[in-house]
Amino acid sequence: MFEKVLVANRGEIALRVVRACQELGVASVAVYSDADETALHVRHADEAVRIGPPPAGKSYLDVDALIEAAKETDAEAVHPGYGFLAENAAFAAACLDAGLVFIGPSAEAIEKMGNKSAARRLAGEAEVPVVPGSDDASSANEAAETAGGIGYPIMVKAAAGGGGRGIRVAEDEEGLRKAVQVARREAEAAFGDGTLYLEKLLVTPRHVEVQVMGDHEGNVIHLYERECSMQRRRQKILEEAPSPGISPKVREEMTEAAVRLAREAGYANAGTVEFLVEGDEFYFIEMNTRIQVEHPVTEMLTGVDLVKEQIRIAAGEPLSLKQEDVPLVGHAMEFRINAEDPDQDFMPSPGEVSFLEVPGGPGVRVDSAIYHGYQIPPFYDSMVGKLIVWALTRDEAINRARRALREYRLEGIKTTIPLHLRLLEGDAFRAGEYHTGYLEELLNGD
Repeated sequence: MFEKVLVANRGEIALRVVRACQELGVASVAVYSDADETALHVRHADEAVRIGPPPAGKSYLDVDALIEAAKETDAEAVHPGYGFLAENAAFAAACLDAGLVFIGPSAEAIEKMGNKSAARRLAGEAEVPVVPGSDDASSANEAAETAGGIGYPIMVKAAAGGGGRGIRVAEDEEGLRKAVQVARREAEAAFGDGTLYLEKLLVTPRHVEVQVMGDHEGNVIHLYERECSMQRRRQKILEEAPSPGISPKVREEMTEAAVRLAREAGYANAGTVEFLVEGDEFYFIEMNTRIQVEHPVTEMLTGVDLVKEQIRIAAGEPLSLKQEDVPLVGHAMEFRINAEDPDQDFMPSPGEVSFLEVPGGPGVRVDSAIYHGYQIPPFYDSMVGKLIVWALTRDEAINRARRALREYRLEGIKTTIPLHLRLLEGDAFRAGEYHTGYLEELLNGD
């Protein structure tokens, strides 16, 4: 096991990793920008290193500064968390070159699965179904020819994309040609790579992902699925597991497909294989080569600490459990608490937390890194916490979530808590019959 781990992130995930290190008896090093000097992950870590000014490009995305911080504190390994450099193959390679262990998959696996069009090809080799489309759309003419064979509507997507960026929808050829231009510009600006690919747009699919974990001995297991269809502009708002919208047969086939793909990629550490589902058909769309924001949902269902498992695997230990040992008990939900105003088109709401009271009780977990008097900076993602609930049944989980959300008092800023309470009252959600377009329809009054 490592003696010391540097956590190359901020906010609740940095605090989550620091706590996992503490429970493993591993010293932790926090990094922080000038905006995060008083952050909780800085307070709780054994050591902390300033890495730059507030803009992420000059701090949390500064590879050289992060490597230097690890070296000067004698850290042996780096945990990237999620976001920032977590899926950056060059960062994983830089850690290796510096003699540091990257707590995640290899740079090669990140490169292989991070490129969405390459991942589609690999899925085909692993006999995992993919959405009809093309692996490359290098020109508008080529895209138009491909789309003509697939049929509209069509999605233009960035091969290096993520987080809903570099994606455009086209209803016809004229719209497709415009979408290719816009998506390429956006992808080049966001990812430094303008490569695009096409996918047939499934109009009302569910978005379901499978948590996988592999070790360096070639063992790969799944820890079941998570339902992620509650989205706004392709950003997840709420997740739950098990999915209320798939049959046991689809669950078995999908989880087996996810494990097959991870094995084909030579994957070690935590990863998530994402699918779109329509009826009993499912299609691979991408693999996230990192721990997910919504990993607590799986932890509540299975009792497996995914972050500690990540650290153990990176240290060379085998998986701590076999597939047949992974339990699936009850129902869990996660509600992302964002500093946004849902009544003002989700405008970010940075500022001071003037009052904070978090919910508790059986089956309630809050992952957050804010406190009374904390100043939420305007430079980073707006998520300030996650409320996770567990109960034996889905109905009980909904009732527990309603109670916990009502207890959650966060004043001084606007949050998505009222939106979550509204979602819980929706007939479609309560019946488990929602899809990726449901939230947009609800907000638009459709």
